[in-house]
Amino acid sequence: MAGRDLVLVTGAAGFVGAAVARAALARGYAVRALVRASSPRRNLAGLEAELAEGDLRDPAAVGRALAGARFLLHVAADYRLWAREPGEIVRNNLDGTRVVMRAALAAGVERVVVTSSVATLRVGPSTVAATEDEPLAEHDAIGAYKRSKVAAERLVGRMVAQDGLPAVIVNPSTPVGARDVRPTPTGRIVVEAARGRMPAFVETGLNVVDVEDVARGHLLALECGRVGERYILGGQNVMLRDLLAEIAQVAGRAPPRLRLPAAPLVPLAYAAEALARLRGREPFLTVDGLRMSRNRMFYSSAKAERELGYRPGPYCAGVREAVAWFGREGYLD
Repeated sequence: MAGRDLVLVTGAAGFVGAAVARAALARGYAVRALVRASSPRRNLAGLEAELAEGDLRDPAAVGRALAGARFLLHVAADYRLWAREPGEIVRNNLDGTRVVMRAALAAGVERVVVTSSVATLRVGPSTVAATEDEPLAEHDAIGAYKRSKVAAERLVGRMVAQDGLPAVIVNPSTPVGARDVRPTPTGRIVVEAARGRMPAFVETGLNVVDVEDVARGHLLALECGRVGERYILGGQNVMLRDLLAEIAQVAGRAPPRLRLPAAPLVPLAYAAEALARLRGREPFLTVDGLRMSRNRMFYSSAKAERELGYRPGPYCAGVREAVAWFGREGYLD
């Protein structure tokens, strides 16, 4: 146990951030949660966590939130795969990370864990299991989200080398579970599949992990990770058709049977994005999402298992929790 050392968790009102805050409390830390004034607080209800209001891009607000904190878990991110103004995603993820890391240096924080993503790693159509040794170049990244995460990760790496930032990077894969309020792109897949509204699939693969395992992995990285290193926090590599079948089984639905090639869906994705610009709502089908689906997004957590003692359980547990939570909260009505 870590006593009552104070840890600041950014993005604690979000899906992964809330799980990380709960894991930190369970491990004996005192938690301060940095949240925007406009952020919903339902994921923080009932938690013995101190709230600090402020925007990630406001140095003064971040500095106040870090006062007295020994550790920092920087989980906050703009995880949209599409935005009417893509530059907003880059500003939130890159500029926010820059402000938070500079504030951590100024505050003398002892250890920082930065939540990146497996989106910063290179995969291809025949990938078996990518590792931390296969970084993706920013110019090869598909979409604003991936570019922003690659740029933010490179920024942290430079600050570690040049400024002595005591940071460890974690790269979660595709988390599923309860409290996905927004929901995330993966959560939207769970909702649509559980409602029986995904009768078809494209031939792609991804690495799926219970969000509770990802949260525990953050604490292991805080306590055991090596400064300057990054660790994939993944679960199991599964084909999309198998994930959808698992969701359907949990929800009592028939699994999708129709496999579609990605190419004919591209015009539909452009149309969905055009409609989204009018409505101001993120589309379910995006051009960047289809481009990503050409690759098998498979990853290995062997390094985290070896160095951190990370032991993810079956991803199906996260699927069950997700479907149950979405059902209780009315998302499946």
